[in-house]
Amino acid sequence: MKNLHSADLADYLLMIVNPIGFTSVIFSLTLFIRRKQLFYLATFTLDFLGSLLVFGNVLYYREFSDFLSVNTISGGAGMMGHGFDFASIPVYWYDIVFWLDFIVILVLFVLKKIKTDENFYGKQFSFKIFSLCLMLFGLNFWMADMTEHRLVSRQAQYDDTYVVRYLGLGPWLVTNGWYVHIANQARSIANKSDFTKVQQYIEQNRYLTSNTSMQSIGKNRNLIEIHLESFQQDLINLKINGQEVTPFLNSLYNNTNTGNSVYSFSNFFNQVGQGKTSDAENMLETSTFGLPTGSLFQNLGSTQTFQAMPAILNQQDGYSSAVFHGNVGTFYNRVNTYRSMGYQNFMDQSFWSENSENSTAWGVKDKYLFYNSIPYLEKLQQPFYVKYLTVTNHTPYTGLLNSELDPTFKTTNSGDSIVDNYFLTAHYLDQSVKEFYDYLKATGLYNKSIIVIYGDHYGISGSDSKYFAPYVDPAISKTSSSSSASPSSTPKTTSASAQWTDYNDTMMQRVPFMIDIPGSKSGHISNEYAGEIDVMPTLEHLLGIDTSGYIQFGQDLFASGRSNFVALRNRGWVTADLTKASGTSNTYYDTNTGQPLNLNASQQIEADKIQAEVNQLLDMSDALNSEDLLRFYTPINFIPITSKTTSYTVSATNSRLTKSIDKLKAKSTALLSENHGISSQDIFPNPADQLKTPENSNSSTFTSESSSSKGAK
Repeated sequence: MKNLHSADLADYLLMIVNPIGFTSVIFSLTLFIRRKQLFYLATFTLDFLGSLLVFGNVLYYREFSDFLSVNTISGGAGMMGHGFDFASIPVYWYDIVFWLDFIVILVLFVLKKIKTDENFYGKQFSFKIFSLCLMLFGLNFWMADMTEHRLVSRQAQYDDTYVVRYLGLGPWLVTNGWYVHIANQARSIANKSDFTKVQQYIEQNRYLTSNTSMQSIGKNRNLIEIHLESFQQDLINLKINGQEVTPFLNSLYNNTNTGNSVYSFSNFFNQVGQGKTSDAENMLETSTFGLPTGSLFQNLGSTQTFQAMPAILNQQDGYSSAVFHGNVGTFYNRVNTYRSMGYQNFMDQSFWSENSENSTAWGVKDKYLFYNSIPYLEKLQQPFYVKYLTVTNHTPYTGLLNSELDPTFKTTNSGDSIVDNYFLTAHYLDQSVKEFYDYLKATGLYNKSIIVIYGDHYGISGSDSKYFAPYVDPAISKTSSSSSASPSSTPKTTSASAQWTDYNDTMMQRVPFMIDIPGSKSGHISNEYAGEIDVMPTLEHLLGIDTSGYIQFGQDLFASGRSNFVALRNRGWVTADLTKASGTSNTYYDTNTGQPLNLNASQQIEADKIQAEVNQLLDMSDALNSEDLLRFYTPINFIPITSKTTSYTVSATNSRLTKSIDKLKAKSTALLSENHGISSQDIFPNPADQLKTPENSNSSTFTSESSSSKGAK
């Protein structure tokens, strides 16, 4: 109830009674069934589905602080069995309460304690009961609309919290389904004038010319993106037990050397929605936001018109492209989406020989991913654009063998295995990135590249936050009685209150973002407030790409005149002075102190102005994607991706890369060609060599010895 932002007694009463009306309407429909067997079958089925709906939302909310939508359910169904890890969902013994009614009724029915009723009470009686139930639901709806005017027509488009709070999960799913239907209709009737509105908005509000001192400083360099899965900014410079969790990433971030080449951002926010990792990818590839519900990759990726980074770089400057990922290509519909974006190569789980030592439930571990990518990376023609999607640092942060752990690094004793293991997998990821960096420097690729390191979204959320909080802000430990942690880190968020608030949750949406430009001497830590939507135009300008003809909602991080807010996918926002946790929240916080604020008249006017700008920004992006408006526009010197049949199989990829080298012969710019056919694989340490003994190889997943798991995973 707290997470639904209930404000008064009426809100709480509505939440208690709102399931009654809708549920009674659904069950009253079974009274119209004449045959006894069908009646009881329908009743049991509805009871089961109702319990499943509640339980599914409970689990989903624990992990993602959101409710299941039609797109989430339909998208998730396609991912089951393709890399989805049921063990990542926190399940507790007391969750049986959500199934108790179904279990008790079923047991009593089997034991014949419940007698079947042979009578059919007739259509007239059934209609009376149905009408009564419908009246109850209508009363609930009227009370809800009185409390929040135009509840369904206005709020459901922006925030599911209101509909769930006042009407319940069933009506929310129906309402959401209706808006999905409306969106599909909108796509079918959209026309070029709809695109023109978006184009004019971009030209007037979003496009910025590049900073002349940064323009083209990476021209014709390789672009390497390292995607840090579930990696929060809170991990940077964090110490536990006197040890740095991520020493290598810290060394890049801190820019302690004179003339450093790394540009780091301390107030960089993830802006993902329900699409999580795929939303982050979408923003970096297209500079458009993910969808309000569900994953754009999953729902639209196969048919969407993209003007994405791999195609732009290839057509403008002849870049080859590839993605390296430890999971299967069908997850988030990546295979089809990458084809639509113009990626030439996609090396997924099928490229790596999996076993119990080198993989977790989410795919091949990071060290193995980097190591096994070398035979393909060294065959790519330079300049290349490559993206590494790591997976080891993914909830529930398990799968590392004892022999893979750094013996000098000791994790926490927080009382929560999720948090304790999060530090371990983050430390492992840090080591993985360092090994890859060492390889790049040893082969000379480092000085010919720009390396981008970013976190996609938060790693700790929901009920786990209270265990993580003392390490983020030691003041929180005063009120976190369930945590036995002894914080030894410098807090990343300064809270004036020892209570965990929406402000703290919002600050935990910060993720690392670093651009390493070897040879540059002006690297520094920037306090600029920015987000993932801004990455694409920033990188394009660094590479000398003119973005004036493209539809991109981000703004160059080095340009002047940037908007003063970071828009969050839930329509909240952050500025240097004010923070609003969500678009429907009525609470504002001081960004620097975390204190709730009562805005004066002038501040409220400014806040309302920012909210209107955030809403317009997201509305324009949603219209562009939901209606596929880019099909009505082709930028100058851009060729639309029409062929979406690129084969990403192992054999086709090997053949494609080999033929490219053979065709170009002496003109080949692949690293393998530069090394006269001698592979650089041996330069990279084989992670299998780190498995010291058979006993270690068979050891179970590590958790802190004194840490107790909160529930079966």
